Amino acid sequence: MKIGLLQLNATIGDYAENLRQLGEGYRKLAKEGAEIVVAPELFLCGYPPRDLLLRPDFIEAGEAALAQAAALTAGGPALCVGCVRPNAQRPGRPLWNAAAWLEDGRIQHTAHKALLPTYDVFDEDRYFEPAAAPTLVAWRGKKIGITICEDIWNDADFWPDRRYRLDPVSELRRSGAEVILNLSASPWYRGKEKLRTEMVARAAKDEGVPIVQVNMVGGNDELIFDGQSAAFDAHGKVLFQAPAFETGGWVVDLKGACPPSASRLDEEETVRRALALGIRDYVGKCGFRSVALGLSGGIDSAVVAALAVEALGPQAVFGFSLPARYSSPGSLSDAQALAHNLGIAHEVVSIENAFQVVEKELGPVFQGRAADAAEENVQSRLRGLMLMAVSNKFGHLVLTTGNKSELAVGYCTLYGDMCGALAPIADLTKSEVYGLARAINRQRELIPQNSISKPPSAELRPNQTDQDSLPDYAVLDQILELYVVQHRSKAEIVAAGFDAAVVADVLNKVTFSEYKRRQAAPGLKVSPRAFGMGRQIPVAQRFRT
Repeated sequence: MKIGLLQLNATIGDYAENLRQLGEGYRKLAKEGAEIVVAPELFLCGYPPRDLLLRPDFIEAGEAALAQAAALTAGGPALCVGCVRPNAQRPGRPLWNAAAWLEDGRIQHTAHKALLPTYDVFDEDRYFEPAAAPTLVAWRGKKIGITICEDIWNDADFWPDRRYRLDPVSELRRSGAEVILNLSASPWYRGKEKLRTEMVARAAKDEGVPIVQVNMVGGNDELIFDGQSAAFDAHGKVLFQAPAFETGGWVVDLKGACPPSASRLDEEETVRRALALGIRDYVGKCGFRSVALGLSGGIDSAVVAALAVEALGPQAVFGFSLPARYSSPGSLSDAQALAHNLGIAHEVVSIENAFQVVEKELGPVFQGRAADAAEENVQSRLRGLMLMAVSNKFGHLVLTTGNKSELAVGYCTLYGDMCGALAPIADLTKSEVYGLARAINRQRELIPQNSISKPPSAELRPNQTDQDSLPDYAVLDQILELYVVQHRSKAEIVAAGFDAAVVADVLNKVTFSEYKRRQAAPGLKVSPRAFGMGRQIPVAQRFRT
């Protein structure tokens, strides 16, 4: 059986473009001998469509697109594609997360997703009715089981603590399935690709059935999809694995030759490729062609600029140094060196005169009070003002440069350095930013070594460093991993060997800064628990541990 894997990049709501990709890929794989072509979960409308699913016109457009997709198959191989289907049954939710089996120009079968995730970034139970059982399709004397993403994430032997009672893969095998297809839109985070491969391989081995999984690729808002679609034999051996973060189509023969699998990327290269893809798709899918960002001479803005160049090309990246009285000459020269190394436009726009005017106007209000964070934040907000003015004038999308460590403890300024439309490194701790910077410099020095080696500083007062207000980042980042990602309590973190006073201070800062994060730009997800849509903490709350 020759199965075509279509690893495609859907734009949410762009039915015409998604259909174009589908048709182009389908025809290519048909010429290469595919008997069945498989496309990702909810590909026709894009994933995740969220509350667009509440609009009748969105659903109607999806039905029209499905009819056009069916027409592709007249005289060609079968096509199994992810889509939304209306559910007329009542009581019940009005929609199905579905896979349509298209052949001979018509919809021959429709399979419905049985397991609807409602954790982390997922909220599918809000919209979809779960299937009572998975679907088995009889095709040319074969029995083919159809599953959709989460349906395959519940193997009893792989997961010690399962979320669902139903195991669709086991159900299909008991019903006689000889091959199982899995249409996925599985968001990536660091290490997810290894977990997913091991899990599907175990399911194939345990059930003694070949499994073909087709995963989406691309960025949609905060989520990045890595692709890495794969085929496994009945012993759990990987027959083929598609490349990470690339679109394409491949034909696998479950009983014959398969294309060579893509080589695996190392961890830092995976993160770099993921973030570049996330930037490229966010900018392009939002209708922008270029980005602007502040270049402080520090490590964070340098990494964001390098990622933006990889994503968009140097001609589409515009850097601005925005110095004031506390900006060091070294910071300006480091920013200039970075811009030269990356080949991007770079301008210096001083905020000093504007800062003096604001100081003068606030003088009577602040009279008798010592300078503090208020004056420091004025500088940051003036920088945000300048970048947003440039954005309005030239149409650049502004990238913020804050990292997860800073966002966690509120070491950032609302309407200042938090100004922007996308936060590319908001889910990287400061320690991880340094690691990524070193990886970016492997081939040649793009990020000036001084930006990596000098003590980090916001440069908002004389001789300031981050560690004036924060623990050493190596310590801070370990505490944040335990608290934010692993949900450990204060007592557990202290028991792990961290100073009780430091832990209490960090956790208090995390809690107090929730209101800032609620107003932050979307950040690209690279960890199992990122700030944003997958972490829902009340702002007004008093729970302390």
